[in-house]
Amino acid sequence: MAYLRLMRPGQWTKNLFLFAGLVFGRLLTDWHSGLIVVLAFACFCLLSSAIYVFNDIHDRAEDRLHPTKRTRPVASGQVPVPAATLFGLVLLAAGLGGAFWLDRGFLFVAAAYALLQMIYTWWLKHATVLDVIALGLGFVLRAVAGAVVVHVAISPWLVICTFTLCLFLGFSKRRCELNSFGTGPENGAARHRRTLAEYTPELLNHMTTLTAGIAVVSFMLYATDQRTLEVFGTNYLLYTLPLVVYAIFRFALLVEHGRVDGPTAVVLRDRPFQAAILLWGAAVWVVIYRGRAVQEWLSEVLPHNPP
Repeated sequence: MAYLRLMRPGQWTKNLFLFAGLVFGRLLTDWHSGLIVVLAFACFCLLSSAIYVFNDIHDRAEDRLHPTKRTRPVASGQVPVPAATLFGLVLLAAGLGGAFWLDRGFLFVAAAYALLQMIYTWWLKHATVLDVIALGLGFVLRAVAGAVVVHVAISPWLVICTFTLCLFLGFSKRRCELNSFGTGPENGAARHRRTLAEYTPELLNHMTTLTAGIAVVSFMLYATDQRTLEVFGTNYLLYTLPLVVYAIFRFALLVEHGRVDGPTAVVLRDRPFQAAILLWGAAVWVVIYRGRAVQEWLSEVLPHNPP
């Protein structure tokens, strides 16, 4: 059980970004492409688990100062460092081996993701702002990998929307970390992570507000882009905007009031947020795969020249 906890399966939800290319590339009904992305998802789960193992080894001293992270297998001593190192190497080899078997281009992106996460663990996580940018780039690489493995053209909007949304999630994560330590100069946050000495609740509130706004505007521009209209045959994607706004603002609300300890907790536990995401996903499916039919039906039932 300790080794399963070391893999952090709850964090595998982040790898769902690999399915973006499948959905927006209109391949969701293609079972062969779907199977390939599922296997790619499994590879990234192995890779991300390997990175978490190495992260826990590297941060074991700091984790012992954290109110909840001190119970992690390496920090608590349940898994010895040599055993954890070997386990991480096996996971890394399995993930890269699976990527090599699937597609050479996918292997390149997967290796770039693993390298970025290693650099993040040893350096970037201690660089203010760069730490969150690195997290955002990690999600971008996930989305790009999902497009590459099924040979779907990578839209610039896929990169922009993913990156801006994940900047919002990254700064929200830092806000959650500050919340877990409480307030006051002696709260121990800086000893756990040096960047938390520079991030303040006020600064993070500004950053989450700004990035949330950019993410919403990016989605609006994507939904109204001419290329989107040409691919989907309709601009009805714009009408899913209220669900996007609600999900982002609901997330910000939970973070601000300290009701969650990170983005994963929101995705796995908050029912209103889950409902918004499911409704948005269903609406996106209708727009992408039935948009033209819906548009034709509406043109028949609605008057062409309303008073």
